[in-house]
Amino acid sequence: MSADHQQERPDEGLCQYIAGFVDGEGSFHIAIQRSRFTRLGLQIIPEFHVSQHPDRAEVLNLIQKALGCGYIKANHPGSIRDRTVVLVVRNRQDLVERVVPFFERFPLRSAKQREFETFAAIVQAMNRGEHLAKEGMTSILRKAFAMNGGRYRKRKLQDDLNVLESSETVRQAPRMLHGGKIQSGLHGDMQRLAEMPSPLSTI
Repeated sequence: MSADHQQERPDEGLCQYIAGFVDGEGSFHIAIQRSRFTRLGLQIIPEFHVSQHPDRAEVLNLIQKALGCGYIKANHPGSIRDRTVVLVVRNRQDLVERVVPFFERFPLRSAKQREFETFAAIVQAMNRGEHLAKEGMTSILRKAFAMNGGRYRKRKLQDDLNVLESSETVRQAPRMLHGGKIQSGLHGDMQRLAEMPSPLSTI
């Protein structure tokens, strides 16, 4: 490793400080959205974020620089009551290559470590493309709903499993009959378009 590259890496003491700070102020979250733009009717959105009062926002800049990814924004733009700012990492490649390895090397000390481990398993499964098949999506859903005991979910696990089953039924149904022949499903560019996630606004 070159001397220049070594100088760019944060020292271990700083990394331990960041891990401790995230243990208190950070969150590993898996959002689940229903989407008509995906084959299975659901969209999985992993997100790592750390919030802080704007007067102490320099710590977010420190974490952003150490991780080498993410962006900082107002937590609730326009809100008078909530003036906090938040560092957000949502890009899957950054999560796989930067966030997950960082916290594997510098683990959290509280029960939040278990949340991170589940989060990491989901992110890595998605990186392998498992969320594109029903079995993989079902496994990811069960893991996501187990995080925090499912306390912060507006819907029940079974509600999303029903969406998955419904989407699978529709996808397997014959689309059109011509002279006793069943027309095949989407393929090529149309298939890739159908798998594209819907545009995101907020979670």
